[in-house]
Amino acid sequence: MASDRRRSVHTQTTGMGRMSRVRSVIGVDVGGTKTAAAVVGPDGRLGPVHSAPTRAAAGPEAVLEVIRSLVTDVRAEARLDGWGEPAAVGIATAGMVDTTTGVIVAANDTFPGWPGTPVQARLTEQLGIAVTVQNDVRAHAIGEAWAGAAADVRSALVVAVGTGVGGTVVIDGRAAGGAHHAGGEIGHMPSAGAGGLRCPCGRIGHLEAVACGPAIAEQFRRRDPDQHAGTPDVLRLADAGDEIAGDVVHRAGVALGQAIAGVVTVIDPHVVVLGGGVAGASTVWWDAVCETLRTELVDPLRDIPVRLSTLGGSAPLIGAARSAWGVVDRAGDRGSREDR
Repeated sequence: MASDRRRSVHTQTTGMGRMSRVRSVIGVDVGGTKTAAAVVGPDGRLGPVHSAPTRAAAGPEAVLEVIRSLVTDVRAEARLDGWGEPAAVGIATAGMVDTTTGVIVAANDTFPGWPGTPVQARLTEQLGIAVTVQNDVRAHAIGEAWAGAAADVRSALVVAVGTGVGGTVVIDGRAAGGAHHAGGEIGHMPSAGAGGLRCPCGRIGHLEAVACGPAIAEQFRRRDPDQHAGTPDVLRLADAGDEIAGDVVHRAGVALGQAIAGVVTVIDPHVVVLGGGVAGASTVWWDAVCETLRTELVDPLRDIPVRLSTLGGSAPLIGAARSAWGVVDRAGDRGSREDR
């Protein structure tokens, strides 16, 4: 495995005209409970993944310290394991992110104090290495477009369903962030299926209130209080024929399928990719999403392929690394122009 890694080399022109051999960058995925980091080659190949509790409830300084510690460990291991010195760090994080500045624009209550945090500036200064920051679902989509289920097409709608519901449109490998850094926030679309349910953002009737993993578990427990089931349990019960679980999971899938149909109708992507902890965990859920999507779409769009994420939980980390490779490429381009 180590010998395969060493064959992945990215050539960059420095400002002095020398050709440097860049073997790696570092990808970081900051989740609500866990943060993961790994060295990533120019072909999307992952090194060993390091992880630690995010400590989001302790505030921004604690989260930044977790990231710093993991990156430091990964850098040290990369030098010893044939990857060379990583050239940049890409970070994927929950919340809306201004990707031009790396400042967190908005986040939910899982990350108190996170909005307004200048993640890129702070970590660039403290780590002494170029840093790029983006939303985790956006990174997930970039990862799938680079090295996963959407690598063979020009455009894709990537939807991740886990503790929340998020989506991103990717065209020619680039994610559409939007004028307010909220592009793809499909979880906050109004949904008839959400009825009077409250979304984690505080508003009533958003898709996330009925379709995300915690919402599925909550709706099941309301209807069957005797069972203290989590989301994976409810998904398993649905596939095993439990009537209440089946109805809850089916409703979640229908609501998501309707929302996806709306986005597909507007942007007409080549494929839809479904990822996150809920996707692939239940046949009842998958069938409800796909059948609803087909029913809602007009004839020219009805046969759009729907694919399961091939990168799984590594997608945000790989997508964050892809953006870090973009920093390396731009630096190389600048060096080439300076030489001329």
